[in-house]
Amino acid sequence: MTLSQKAFSLLQYPLPHHALSRLTGKFAQCDNPWVKDTLIKAFIKRFNVDMSQALEPDPTAYATFNDFFTRALKADARPLGGGLLSPADGTLSQYGRLTAGQLVQAKGHTYSAQTLLGGDCTLAEEFMGGSFATVYLSPRDYHRVHMPVSGTLREMIYVPGRLFSVNQATANYVPGLFARNERLVCIFDTEHGPMAMVLVGAMIVAAIETVWAGQVTPLSGHPQRMKFGQPVILEKGAEMGRFKLGSTVVMCFAEPVTFENNPLGAKVEMGQTLGTP
Repeated sequence: MTLSQKAFSLLQYPLPHHALSRLTGKFAQCDNPWVKDTLIKAFIKRFNVDMSQALEPDPTAYATFNDFFTRALKADARPLGGGLLSPADGTLSQYGRLTAGQLVQAKGHTYSAQTLLGGDCTLAEEFMGGSFATVYLSPRDYHRVHMPVSGTLREMIYVPGRLFSVNQATANYVPGLFARNERLVCIFDTEHGPMAMVLVGAMIVAAIETVWAGQVTPLSGHPQRMKFGQPVILEKGAEMGRFKLGSTVVMCFAEPVTFENNPLGAKVEMGQTLGTP
């Protein structure tokens, strides 16, 4: 890492993360045609977004920037593989075993499953000896999150926190980044045991949504645990949530996973096989 990357990370500490993110969210929700079309076209050009796979390829057809950013894809754009699937388009930044309850954030940096999952030691114990995988979504990626395997929602936990940018620079220099940022922890029971899907917020991520509860973040500054009266059952490959501006998904599995043919740093697509539980 260069000195400039370290400086970029350190300069984020005093910033008003939430205020900046909520202000960005207001612009992203603006439905003025000139404003939203200008933002969308500039974004497509800047990040080389491939609109040919979008269900609606016309950039001006979206009501707001958020609608464009969370755009649906054509039905055949992401065929589903076998085994454990990637939940999103992005970069497979880390994966491996949960050794002594620790996940790898970056080379030389680890953080605890207990902290990531909101501080519940009993919940964290369910994943001891299991595996984890982290997928980073870049701005140009498809930003809906899907199920790696079929599962039934047990509970959802909102965990407040900072909103550091999420990228390789901050992963290397901000200790416990993913367990430090605001996040939404979704616990599912699956045929392979419990699975945690953690949607991590980041700088200028205006909100996180789920298909069963709608927009969840931002909430007040204390943890909230939520259960739902009707069972929420989602099939493998089904959409479970989305980011209004991008971030990271951290998955924890109770069973060991064999990760096949996917080197660290590899680009992955939603539905691609990551490994075998």
